[in-house]
Order: sequence, then structure tokens, then C-alpha cells
Amino acid sequence: MVNFGQLVRSFSTLIDQQKKDSNLVKKFTIPWKLGGRNYNPIPLPHRTIPEPRGQDLDFVNVAHSHLVHSDWIKLEKLSPNLTTFRVKHILLKIQKDYVLSLEFFNWVETQNPNLLTLDTRSIILHILTKNSKFKSAESILKNTLRSGSIYLPSMIFEAILNSYRVCDSSPRVFDSLFKTYAHMRKLRNAIDTFRQMKDYGFLPTVESCNAYLSASLNLNRADIALVFYKEMQRSRISPNVYTLNMFVSALCKLGKLEKAVEVFGEMEGMGCACTVASYNTLIAGHCNRGLLIAAMKLKNSMQKNGIIPNDVTFNTLIHGYCKEGKLHEANKLFGEMCGMGVYPNTVTYNTLINGYSQVGNIEMGSRLFEEMSRNGVKTDILTYNALILGLCKAGKTKKAAYLVKELDSKKLVPNSSTFSALISGQCTRKNSERAFQLYKSMIRCGCHPNKDTFKMLIATFCLNEDFDGAVQVLREMLERAMVPDSAMLSELCHGLQQCGKEKLVLELFEQIKARRLMPEGFEKIGGILT
Repeated sequence: MVNFGQLVRSFSTLIDQQKKDSNLVKKFTIPWKLGGRNYNPIPLPHRTIPEPRGQDLDFVNVAHSHLVHSDWIKLEKLSPNLTTFRVKHILLKIQKDYVLSLEFFNWVETQNPNLLTLDTRSIILHILTKNSKFKSAESILKNTLRSGSIYLPSMIFEAILNSYRVCDSSPRVFDSLFKTYAHMRKLRNAIDTFRQMKDYGFLPTVESCNAYLSASLNLNRADIALVFYKEMQRSRISPNVYTLNMFVSALCKLGKLEKAVEVFGEMEGMGCACTVASYNTLIAGHCNRGLLIAAMKLKNSMQKNGIIPNDVTFNTLIHGYCKEGKLHEANKLFGEMCGMGVYPNTVTYNTLINGYSQVGNIEMGSRLFEEMSRNGVKTDILTYNALILGLCKAGKTKKAAYLVKELDSKKLVPNSSTFSALISGQCTRKNSERAFQLYKSMIRCGCHPNKDTFKMLIATFCLNEDFDGAVQVLREMLERAMVPDSAMLSELCHGLQQCGKEKLVLELFEQIKARRLMPEGFEKIGGILT
């Protein structure tokens, strides 16, 4: 016989459960607008973990008691009987105490790291991010992701997703995953996570988006930064001043200076007051294009608006003027910098010393070097390289060699630029053999010569009419898959022809052709290179 009262109660319970489930779905899937229209995200999966029974339940309760009382010695005795299933349930039982949860997680890792599956790791990530312990969460994510498995990124997102509702988690768990990829410069994994988050109705914070933009710019991928900024706009993620500074920087790097100026002008209206970094970014964009008058106007504008230029402002402008060979203007800026109480640093001095060295004013470069020492400004390998280059250009190779000896006492290691400067000094003195010996030392030290170094060497050998030596350098160049300069190659081939070595010319031609390193505009006419 049907018990109608019981049936009604069961039916009411079922309705209540459906309402509860419906509320859960609403809680974890929030409709948002995309491109002006409502976007309905995918509902979160409702996965459960089977409840512990029998021995598993007893183990979890005993382990929980030991943890609560910080009795790690008794817990140690239980460690041989730990299983992944038991670890999960212990974590779930203590999840309200994030400190204890992390201690237990770390302890399990020392006992048996194999017990920490992706599911287990996702639980500790939920616990930490719910309690705003993002650095700890990122540390665990980094250690997990360093395993190198190409399948791991999609698997870890799925593990976090499946345990989200069980842990009554926060959207910041996905934000942490996105930011961790950005900090690790895994741009593809980060953008995949961004898209998956959007599918389920979550969006990263502007701070995490900034981490992605910063990683893109650090990897010299301003194009990716630009595309991502537009994606932020489509997703209605409000930028802050750091976002806009990086957007302006990306535009400058891609040569879109007019657009960068436009965005800079709109920042105030977007609720983001321009900072010294905003001005510095735009000043750098103008300096890189040689637009020094406009760059100076920006500096004057920032002062009028109550923003004090810093060392980066002055260093950027000084570098711009030095690059154009305008040392007088650069020196005036240096004086203004000191007058404003903005202390010159290593970058400031290096830029000026290099500028004076490039124009052959080694006296001024040496004076600045001495000033650095007096003012306690640290010298680095770039300082010495700039001085060595100036001395070598002036043909003062002995003084340059003395500076090289100083490097060891300063615990500085010569690099490619050091050797290139020394080689240029020997080439200036037409000492091709000594220059080539320095080249060999450069290779032994693991430094990599550039095209200009090879060009100098070949030109000096040709000047000394040592064409066999020039051929030796050319072959070294070809070994490194570098395309020789057309004029330099013509000079070498002409010299070889003059010496009656047409066969060697043809042999070189075949080698260059086989390696696909023929310079543009260089042709074979009548069997002879011209």
C-alpha cells in the first residue's frame, strides 16, 4: 500500500535538492557579456569523491586527530599505510586550516611524492587560493609544471575544474594557474588557460593579465602583447595604469608611435593618471626613432604636470643623444640630472663613456670612468668594454690590454664585445695576425663573433694583401652560416684573381652557393666572381 505522506516528503526532498543544485550552478557559472551580447558559460562539472569507509575512514579520523594535535611522530608511524585516496580525504577534512593543510601536503611529499597526484595537488591549490595564499599556490604549480610533460597543462586545468565544487573553491584558483604560466613565460599555455576560463565563465584579474603582457614584452613579442590587450578589451577586463603603460610600450616597439601618443593622451580619461613610467615609455619610443626634440618636450611636459623625471628618464634621453652623436646635448642632460639631485648610475656613465668612445674622445671617457670610482658607482663589463673600444679606436692597444688585465681583479669576465673591441684595435694598427689570434682566443672562451668582427678581419687581411688569411676568416664565417658582405667578398675575390688564384675563387663560390649564403647582388659572370 502506498504511503502518500512518505511519497510527498520524498517528492519535496527531491525538489529541494534540485533547487539546491540549481543554486550551485548559478553560484559557479555567472553569465557575462561578450561583445555586447550575453554569453552563457559551460556549467561546471559536478564530480564527487567517494566517502571513506571501514579502514579508510578509521585511518582518516586517526590521522586527522594526530594532525590537529601536531603529533607528527604518531603520524610518521601511519605513513606506510598512506594512499592517494586517504591523502585526499585528510586534506578535505582539514581544508579550513590552510596552514595545517600545507604542512600536511609538504609532509606527504617528503614521505612519498607519488601519492601527490594531480587530483591531490588541485585540492591544495583550492585551499590556498581560497585563503589568498597565491605565492604558495604558484610555487606548487611551478613545481608541478616543471615535470615537462606536454599533456600536463590540459590535465591540470581539468583536475582543478573537477575538484572545484567539492572544495567550494574560488575563481582565483584559475587566475593563479594563468598567472603562473605568465611568470614562467609559457605564453601558449597561458592563453589556452585564458580561453578555458572564459568557457566556464571566469576571467583573470587585471594583475594576472599584466603579468602576461610583461612576459610577452620581455620575450620581445610586442605583437602578442597587442593582440592580448585587444582580447582584454573584448572581455571587458578594465586596464590599470600598468596595463596601459605596457600597451603604449608594445605600440612603440612595433613602430606605432602615433597610436602610442593617442593612447597616452587618453589615459587620464580612462581613470589612469600618467606616471613617470608612462612618460618614460613614450620618451623611449621617440628616442628610438631619433625624435629627440619631441622626447625633450615630453620631459618638460612631465615636469609641468608635477611629475619629477627619474634616472630612467635621463638615461633614456642621454642614450638617445649619444646614439645620434650629440655628446654636447647628452652632457648638458647629465649636468641637469645631477643638479636635480637625480644620481647618475652605472647605466648613465656607461652610456656617456660609450658615446665619447664612439667619437674618439677617450680623454672624456677616462675622466668619466675616474668620476665613477670617486662617486662609488659600480663599474661592470660594459664600462670596461666602452673604454677598451675607445682606446682601441685611438690605436692605444697597450692601454686597452692593461684594462683587460684589470677585469680579473674586478671579477669581471670578458665577453664578445670585449674581444671585438680588442680585434678592432689590432685591425686599426693593420696587425691582422694578432687580430686573428685574438679571434681564436674569443672562440676558446665561448664567445660568439658577429658579422662586423669578421668584416674587420677580412678587410685588414685584404689591406695587408694576405688573401690566404682572408680566405681562412671567410671559411670561419661560412662555418657559422653568416652571409658575407657583398663589397668585402668582391674585394677578396678580386685580390685572389690578381694573385692568379681563380681556382680558389671558384671553389669559394661553390661553397657559398652550396650553403645558400650568397650575398644579394653578387653574381657569377663568365666563370669569374665580380
